[in-house]
Amino acid sequence: MNPIMAARAYAAVQGGGGVNVASTANAAPSMRLDQGGFADLLKNVMTQTTEATRTAEVQMAQSVQGQGNLIDVVTAISSAEASLETVMAVRDQVISAYQEIMRMPI
Repeated sequence: MNPIMAARAYAAVQGGGGVNVASTANAAPSMRLDQGGFADLLKNVMTQTTEATRTAEVQMAQSVQGQGNLIDVVTAISSAEASLETVMAVRDQVISAYQEIMRMPI
């Protein structure tokens, strides 16, 4: 899975539709860079990932107590997993870009 596929999967899970790589004008409002910059975008993605993980944990705890539905648990875990994979893909690309910049001659 490449980072673009991961971003599209993440947007689909979050209900934002696909991510248009060529232009961010058609992207979901939380994915636009013109509304606060790259740092805000990363902060929003990390917040959403944390919320998805917490939701999955709550669903699992309820299931263990016999109060939750198995389908809800699987859905929450799947959403958290997709969010985490997206964050890891973005992290890998940022590290790769940083390493490439550091190799450039001055």
